[in-house]
Amino acid sequence: MSATFGGRTGRQGRLSSWLRGRRPQEAPDGSGREALLLAAAESGLPLAPAAHPAPGYRCSCDRVGCPTPARHPVSFAWQTQSTTDRAQIERWARHQPQANFITATGMVNDVLDVPLEAGQEALERLLAAGIEVGPVAASDDGRLLFFTLTRGTPEDEDEWWPCELDCHPETMDEHPGLRWHCRGSYVLVPPAQLPGDNQSVYWVRGPEHPLPDPLTLLETLTDACARYAGQEPDHHANAAWPLGR
Repeated sequence: MSATFGGRTGRQGRLSSWLRGRRPQEAPDGSGREALLLAAAESGLPLAPAAHPAPGYRCSCDRVGCPTPARHPVSFAWQTQSTTDRAQIERWARHQPQANFITATGMVNDVLDVPLEAGQEALERLLAAGIEVGPVAASDDGRLLFFTLTRGTPEDEDEWWPCELDCHPETMDEHPGLRWHCRGSYVLVPPAQLPGDNQSVYWVRGPEHPLPDPLTLLETLTDACARYAGQEPDHHANAAWPLGR
């Protein structure tokens, strides 16, 4: 795989071309969508229905000026609703043919969510080093999502940082651009459609790849994010991610 990416010169162009080449070609009847959702569930990712794009860069929900169009669950009970049950996911997919789906994080999986450019650099380094990366999704709004095992819930709740703190840009000064989606958060799971022409979320490495421990990816991702932001990485900085897990 590292040979595919080549050297540092011209790397981003080759990586971008490779990412584009990884887009799945969905069957006209939508069976490809359902198969991808079921594959994600079979790998252990709990799913729940989400909103989808509406004409005019709007969201299918009823909220005027939705701040995250097509990127949020349709039910406030998404955490308890999320499931890997095949029959339920088939019903949702067939009765809501336009719906996106989210996976609830902090149950089985976490997601390390980084800017696309930093993620491309990190992905090259990880694969070249022979590190098991696991599933990776790309989003046309400029993010790369690394799916990992969850670190679980600590015995001492005081040692837990809520995911809300990890996902807001103003909390990312020490590790710019890195978002650790854990308990209380979610991400879109491929295949998902975003507002705009041909904007989507799609698998770069599919859910058939085993989920890795996030700590095996973290240093490489934080280094890449620091370089992306024009900063020197500081491995001893107080990180804005869950502690004590």
